[in-house]
Amino acid sequence: MSAYEFIKTETDGRLFVVTINRPDQLNCLHPMANAEMGQAFDAFAADPELWVAIVTGAGEKAFSAGNDLKFAASGQKSPVPMPASGFGGLTSRYDLYKPVIAAVNGFAMGGGFEIALAADIIIAAETAKFALPEPRVGFAALATGMHRLPRQVPLKKAMGMMLTGRTVSAAEGKEIGFVTEVVPQGRALEEAKKWAGQILECSPMAIRATKETVLKGLDIANFKEAFETKVPGIARLLTSGDHKEGPKAFSEKRKPIWKNEA
Repeated sequence: MSAYEFIKTETDGRLFVVTINRPDQLNCLHPMANAEMGQAFDAFAADPELWVAIVTGAGEKAFSAGNDLKFAASGQKSPVPMPASGFGGLTSRYDLYKPVIAAVNGFAMGGGFEIALAADIIIAAETAKFALPEPRVGFAALATGMHRLPRQVPLKKAMGMMLTGRTVSAAEGKEIGFVTEVVPQGRALEEAKKWAGQILECSPMAIRATKETVLKGLDIANFKEAFETKVPGIARLLTSGDHKEGPKAFSEKRKPIWKNEA
């Protein structure tokens, strides 16, 4: 367990779990909490022994209701800057190819939704709610939400959410396409760990090469150019021990032993 003040972190083998721990404030993030989130994900990114992360919120009410508007309105000066990696330490982190799963157990509003959108997989409790309501209070979804949502769902669906600030249920989120799976209340973290377990059965080098290829390919409009772009992670994978171990383990009818080494 960690010694952070506003979040908790836990390591379970190759899995790293980050929990926003301000349930009395619906897990809203003020500058100090954002700084801790940035530090936690910096540590995850740098640790070769950690292969998958889950981000969630404490309690059953909220994953995160976003920016702490009460702190913002109080006029207090932040003792720390916003991390370069963005809101929640994730929204502007563009070079993390280890997979991240959001276990959404309640409200994911504004910046909270933007954190979830920055993850690769969203597991939502059936009671979870999602929105980018910033225009209703004179703000805009500046933590990448206005760009990520229309890249992850059909444009008209994204605009329907963003131009009204309306709240979307977990079921509708799955129908629209930004929620991966919906589970009963209280089961989001448990289900996220199951998904993490399935990822951990795969070669970590192959997983990271896949994520890197997908994200870089999405930045290229022309399909042929995207397909032919040389991705460093793929080059590392094809010369790695993991690339040899997979077929060897298959032929020997055993589970592969991934080394995550070039």
